[in-house]
Amino acid sequence: MTVRRLTLIDDAQEMGEAKGKRAPKPDGALRIAIATQDMANLNAHFGSAKKFAIFDVMTEASAFVEAIGFDTVSDEGGKHAQDGDDRITPKVEALDGVNLLFVNAIGGPAAAKVVKARIHPVKIAEAMSFDDVIARVQTMMKGTPPPWLRKVLAVATGAEKPNFAEEDA
Repeated sequence: MTVRRLTLIDDAQEMGEAKGKRAPKPDGALRIAIATQDMANLNAHFGSAKKFAIFDVMTEASAFVEAIGFDTVSDEGGKHAQDGDDRITPKVEALDGVNLLFVNAIGGPAAAKVVKARIHPVKIAEAMSFDDVIARVQTMMKGTPPPWLRKVLAVATGAEKPNFAEEDA
């Protein structure tokens, strides 16, 4: 499976330094990935997502970090190719460093691999714009975040080691 990346490079970064690496995450930020078919909306299942849009989200700001594209995806009906080609692992590996993954749906084996990679999957069944997803995360980050998000925030800031297996919500 071919994985394509479009990464924005800060003027302060050297091209050689940035090649193949994401920009470091700002302090206090959550790095989120959004499964998308059109680079404007959360509108894809994990396996069928042609792209993931990566953002750093803080309580009052957000920044686009990277777009990741895939040439081969699964069918949204839950049917996978019979050719033995693993389409889950390359997607999970491409999301390295992400804290939250927003999808319309995700199957059990894929969810297990995502959680093992220390990424918290969030299922939102309806399509939603990137701006609305980011606003939802920012609202949850302000005030008293739900327990699952407090755990993710602690991991994202380095205050706690992840253990999503003990999660209540």
